[in-house]
Amino acid sequence: MKILIVGGTGMIGGHAALHLRRRGNDVTIAGRNRPAAGTPLGELDFLRCDYIANDLPAARLGAFDALVFAAGNDVRHVPPGGDEAAHWERANVEGVPRFFRTARDAGIRTAVHVGSFYPQAAPRLADDNAYIRSRKLADEGVRALATDAFRVNSVNAPFVVGTVPGLTVPMFKAYTDYARGGFAPMPDFAPPGGVNFISARSLSEAIEGALLRGENGNAYLVGDENLSFQDYFGAFFRDAGRPVPPVIDQEHPLLPDSAICFGRGNTLYYEPDAAETALLGYRRGDILRTVSEIVAQYR
Repeated sequence: MKILIVGGTGMIGGHAALHLRRRGNDVTIAGRNRPAAGTPLGELDFLRCDYIANDLPAARLGAFDALVFAAGNDVRHVPPGGDEAAHWERANVEGVPRFFRTARDAGIRTAVHVGSFYPQAAPRLADDNAYIRSRKLADEGVRALATDAFRVNSVNAPFVVGTVPGLTVPMFKAYTDYARGGFAPMPDFAPPGGVNFISARSLSEAIEGALLRGENGNAYLVGDENLSFQDYFGAFFRDAGRPVPPVIDQEHPLLPDSAICFGRGNTLYYEPDAAETALLGYRRGDILRTVSEIVAQYR
């Protein structure tokens, strides 16, 4: 299968690209910038693409059998000093379905949208949070494009933990440096609360399953382990050879309150549907292995 992965230069899309290539597919990655030098992503064909500008010609899109979209905007992408609500409207609510519509009209027959877990795991949050509402509307807008000739579904993921060889993911490098004591005199602590996590490896397997077996128009809530933030930070600290940090109820510089949309001190735990997990064919229990892999890469 000839697959285009938009957002394929980042950690989630890049991991999926390498996984799908290992599975025998012809994979091209697309993004605004070329992949970082020294990573296996540099071995893949690359197309420059800004999905918000919808600047990939139909003739280029039509060369692919399938699309994986892993480029949705989140809280890290808001322009400094910009109108946040307007950004979500342009980037997610309008930009994502428009790009999928262009892909459908160009002749792509199968597509997977990698979205956020919030609209399914905690739908009430969309009422008051413009970011979550934009991800909900993007997801619904994409799936509304389904036809007999265009099979499209969403894989909606929680907090994703992972690494790509040679690719520096600033967040995970910072977690590793922090766990090793590199941010002293910043105190060692974890915020209260917790959430569901999934590894990039499990998510890549779910994306492959959605491409091959996903039902047209469906949204799949995927996930792996429910962990407190102390458990999560503690995994990094243990792999760095240091004690698990205590819980302190204050904003954490490496996990700011803006990234905990359900509120610091709360938990957002769930168990993914067993039948959907079997259909998509992704593994469970992969978080601690993945944290070990991250710490080994950055140390």
